[in-house]
Amino acid sequence: MTHPISPVPEKPTPAMPETFQGLGIADNIMASLERMKFTKPSPIQHRCIPEGIEGKDLIGIAQTGTGKTLAFGIPMIQRLARYKGHGLVLLPTRELALQVDESFQRIGGPIGLRTAVLIGGEPIGKQKRQLFRNPHILIATPGRLIDHLEQGSVKLETVKILVLDEADRMLDMGFAPQINKILLKVPKERQTMLFSATMPVDIVKIATHHMKLPVRIEVAPQGTAATDVEQEIMIVGRDQKKSLLETLLKQYLGTILIFSRTKYGAKKICHGLAASGHKAAEIHSNRSLAQRKEALEGFKRGKYRILVATDIAARGIDVSNIEVVINFDLPDNTDDYVHRIGRTGRAGKKGRAISFATPQETDEIRRIERLIRKPLKVTRPTGLPATTPFARVEEDRPYGHSSASRGSSQGHRAPWKPSGNRGHSSSSSSSGGGWNRKPRSSKKW
Repeated sequence: MTHPISPVPEKPTPAMPETFQGLGIADNIMASLERMKFTKPSPIQHRCIPEGIEGKDLIGIAQTGTGKTLAFGIPMIQRLARYKGHGLVLLPTRELALQVDESFQRIGGPIGLRTAVLIGGEPIGKQKRQLFRNPHILIATPGRLIDHLEQGSVKLETVKILVLDEADRMLDMGFAPQINKILLKVPKERQTMLFSATMPVDIVKIATHHMKLPVRIEVAPQGTAATDVEQEIMIVGRDQKKSLLETLLKQYLGTILIFSRTKYGAKKICHGLAASGHKAAEIHSNRSLAQRKEALEGFKRGKYRILVATDIAARGIDVSNIEVVINFDLPDNTDDYVHRIGRTGRAGKKGRAISFATPQETDEIRRIERLIRKPLKVTRPTGLPATTPFARVEEDRPYGHSSASRGSSQGHRAPWKPSGNRGHSSSSSSSGGGWNRKPRSSKKW
């Protein structure tokens, strides 16, 4: 039986605690948080963790960069350790899936947590070997999970906790049919936690049909931009954008994230920057998974000062200390403006966002101002040359999607298949065993 959304009556919000103590977190997970030097919960963590640990369905609405991963990760890991069963986390992009897996491993690795990451761009055979280890939690993008379901390498009958992270983004990317198909495969008796930056009608439909009396927790109004980010719009001619970018790169010497509307534009910008002597990398859907991982890790470690991206990197990528976000192009989707600029000004630090707009894009500026409910500082840079100072780069023709190698499915006979018992079996079998196969790890879960 399904129920319409019925948020619990608003209760006085208690003062934010100075530590994670008092939220109902188990001692072994608290030890992981202390080891990671996580001391004070964010507002979304403070309000979601206790409700999630109690097993309630949740709808969490919060802007990007507010700590949503731990808000659902801590309750999921703790409840699966206590009550068994399995967990499933669905996310829109490969990068976000890898980021969530990294956070889960840091929290749950010391207590024996096993995960499998099912994303496009990686050999499916490698993922089947992960499934053969009988993971506690699957972290997946919808398309690749459907591939495994169709091949019979995954069945979801023992999923006890389902998380839909960045749900609005998944719907924007056209994943609604895959999500609905997956929801039909998981048991109706489960805990569901849905996290999103906005609350469009399609999210309400999912909540109405697939959740039971979810508690809605909203820590900031929809469209709220990061409060610690100074925002500015620069009106500039299209042929002057590169000159202005070069000027800004001399002014700001820290790490810089540049957003392009198209993947071909991101490639051109990155190649131009590299030819001018800048350490830059690009990340977009025409790059292979290995290339995207290398670019992101290189940006995090300081190998690259500049990362040029399409909106694939606008949400969920946890890169600290970004000095400036530059919108070389305004986004097609106005909501993405908030997610882009949320990459800077994180963890209580000040940030800056500069957006280039042509004189013809005044309507787009107004839409952004309506979304964030405040006027933006608009300037017209002077003294820019009409030609770009970038080194001349031969423009390649637009190129197609990279073809990642796919592993063979032969030789993996019983990965992650339930055999009727929803708990973990303590017996091992030389013939596989799927969900109930005894894990090889000696760590106690």
